[in-house]
Amino acid sequence: MYIEREISKKFNKLQSIYPVIAIVGARQAGKTTFLKEHSKANDAAYLLFDDPDVRSLFDEDVKKFESQYLNNKVAVLDEVQYGRNAGSKLKYLADSGKKLWITSSSEIILGKEVLSYLVGRVSIIRLYPFSLQEFLNMKGQKEFTSEILKRIIEEHTAYGGYPKVAMVSDIELKKTILKDLYDTMVLKDIAQAFSIEDIRSLEDFSRYLAANVGGLISYDTLSSDLKISFQTLKKYLDAMEKSYLIAKVSPFYKNKSKEIIKQPKVYFVDTGLRNSIAREFTVDGKIFENYVLSELLKMGFMPKYWRTKSQAEVDFVIEKDNKIIPIEVKLNAESASVERSLNSFISEYKPKRAFVVFLKGNKANIRKNGCDVNFVDVMELRKSLMS
Repeated sequence: MYIEREISKKFNKLQSIYPVIAIVGARQAGKTTFLKEHSKANDAAYLLFDDPDVRSLFDEDVKKFESQYLNNKVAVLDEVQYGRNAGSKLKYLADSGKKLWITSSSEIILGKEVLSYLVGRVSIIRLYPFSLQEFLNMKGQKEFTSEILKRIIEEHTAYGGYPKVAMVSDIELKKTILKDLYDTMVLKDIAQAFSIEDIRSLEDFSRYLAANVGGLISYDTLSSDLKISFQTLKKYLDAMEKSYLIAKVSPFYKNKSKEIIKQPKVYFVDTGLRNSIAREFTVDGKIFENYVLSELLKMGFMPKYWRTKSQAEVDFVIEKDNKIIPIEVKLNAESASVERSLNSFISEYKPKRAFVVFLKGNKANIRKNGCDVNFVDVMELRKSLMS
């Protein structure tokens, strides 16, 4: 069963303009399925760069590769980052009139070795695991009460949105698929792509992040706790971020004298994968906060967090239409009240609207210092931000 993805409209617009479309995202997020579905109308060739014959011909002679495989109008080049000198060869193929849809489970493909060759020829689309709306579509859930929605969000939070995981109902099978996915991601997408040999320390680091999700990154503390050098920690973080396992959230600031400006926070792109690494599938406040972060990423936002030296803190700050919007996340918000930290942010920055997102609570709207503070569930947050 194919579930239409929310990137479809954007893809359809861009693929008529650019000779190269790059779909990037984590392994098994649905990149190949998406492109195979959209290639049906174009009779596209499909070439997987895990295939040694495909890769060797590409590596040794791109013109022979072209002659052998690219007789169709469109070609899907899956996991093309494994090809040698991919940037210059993709440029040659694009300039020869070929229409290429390429995928990668690592942002290595977006580096200077590839992207610099494709300036003006490529558009990049990120595909994440199922969003809440896609998860609802997969379930065929068109109508729901607040209790039904809460139950679905709890499942989505606990086991994540990877299509293969979402489409099975057996809980133990979900857990097995998540473990297998993590093992593959660590061994292939991270260790192999970024030349990491010490798999055990990488896994220790992953478990540390899973246990401290949403926490501030202190390299000194991490280095001391895990007995890993500063340079190695930075390499691991970079590799995990570029492989779509984690997402770093930077601080939002305008007043450098009052606000902390250095340390990022770290979340997981998929809460199910985080829970698999931590070996616990309960939904608490921090995991729900991570879930909201992942939904914001899927909506196309790049959230930041706000924190002052006096410990006032807002979970996320996004920008939409050149206006800032603070977002607080609460597991339970049955009593609609604006807490001190959010009130401090409103007083400091005068946003026109703010959100308090809850798993369980009552929808409400409060006017605070000229700001509309909306108490909403995740579905309502999506509707408000994507309108």
